[in-house]
Amino acid sequence: MDGGPSGRGNIRIGVVTFPGTLDDRDTQRAVRLAGAEPVELWHRDKDLKQVDAVVLPGGFSYGDYLRAGAISRFSPVMESVIDQAGAGMPVLGICNGFQLLTEAHLLPGAMLRNNHLHFICRDQKLRVETDRTAWTADYAVGQEISIPLKNIDGRYVADERTLDMLEAEGRVVFRYLDMNPNGSLRDIAGITNEAGNVVGLMPHPEHAVEPLVGTGRTDGLGFFTSILKKLVDAR
Repeated sequence: MDGGPSGRGNIRIGVVTFPGTLDDRDTQRAVRLAGAEPVELWHRDKDLKQVDAVVLPGGFSYGDYLRAGAISRFSPVMESVIDQAGAGMPVLGICNGFQLLTEAHLLPGAMLRNNHLHFICRDQKLRVETDRTAWTADYAVGQEISIPLKNIDGRYVADERTLDMLEAEGRVVFRYLDMNPNGSLRDIAGITNEAGNVVGLMPHPEHAVEPLVGTGRTDGLGFFTSILKKLVDAR
């Protein structure tokens, strides 16, 4: 295997850029810090460039016109992402990426305007609810982490039947602690699909990967080390 003693240097993680994406560079840096190779993916291209996983980063794709993620859901790259996610490729959606995953029906539910109708930007405490996803294996169930949060359309909603299903199947990945910053039902901050390869969350782990920036902690790095280890182990 290439890429040095651990074989990690040839793990390629794609980061998609849409018009209005803000956090693609930060996400690429987080991928690099974890030990993988970040690969730039442009929204107009269907070619995923043989990446092993994909991250849909945060921002305001297409200015959140219509509603967050509604236009970018139809970008050509999403055809490939949807197909590959169905085939088992790991996909992480952060903030606008989470909104996009719900619009693309890769995750259930929807994201609405924060219940207080204001943009919020703060360090947010979360509780890890499951380590049984491609992106959370390096965390412990019940672990409390602090991750930056910044959104105005961050309120996760779904009908009671869907919420009960997510709870029963262990598909709630993170919950807000201390305060619910946006009115998300059942304090849900992140969820996964049934297979565990697709995860979406509102807070920004890419802003918590170095001690000198963001929260001053590295609580978000586990997302990127988790997927790296999973992909290495699968080879």
